[in-house]
Amino acid sequence: MQKLWKNVLDMPPSWLLLFLGLAWAQLCVAPSLRLGSGLLSDIGLVLMAVAVALMVWAAVFFLRLRTSVVPRRVPSALIKAGPYRLSRNPIYLADAVFLLGFSLWVGSVLGIVLVPVFMKLIEIRFIRGEEQGLRTAFPDEAEEFFRKTRRWL
Repeated sequence: MQKLWKNVLDMPPSWLLLFLGLAWAQLCVAPSLRLGSGLLSDIGLVLMAVAVALMVWAAVFFLRLRTSVVPRRVPSALIKAGPYRLSRNPIYLADAVFLLGFSLWVGSVLGIVLVPVFMKLIEIRFIRGEEQGLRTAFPDEAEEFFRKTRRWL
C-alpha cells in the first residue's frame, strides 16, 4: 500500500484531481456560495486553456532533453529554456492556473480559496525535493538557475 501511495497516489496529478473534486464538492454542499457570473466562467475557460497549453509546452522540453517528468526521479537534465525561463515549475504553475480556471468556470468559491493551499502543498511535497535533486545533479548550474528564475512566476 505504501508503494501505491508513493508511486501513484502521491503524485501532482492526483493532488490536482483531489483539489478539483473539492472545488466541485463545494457546489454540491453549499450551492448558495456559487459565483454567478458568465464573465468569470469565460475567464475560467480561458485560464484552463492557457494552463493546458503551458503544460504541453513545458512537457515538450522534457521530451526533447529525454529527462523524466516524474517527480522524485533523478534528473538527467536541467531545463532552462522555453517556459523554464519564466518559472522553475511551469507544469505546477499550470496546475494551479487550471485549478483557478476550473473554480471560476464552475463558480466555486472554495476552489479559488484552495489555489494557494494547493501551491503550498505542491511546494512542500514535490518542489523542494526536486530542487534538492537538481542541486545534487547540477550543483553550480542549479544554483545559478534558482537565482535567476522564480519558483512560480
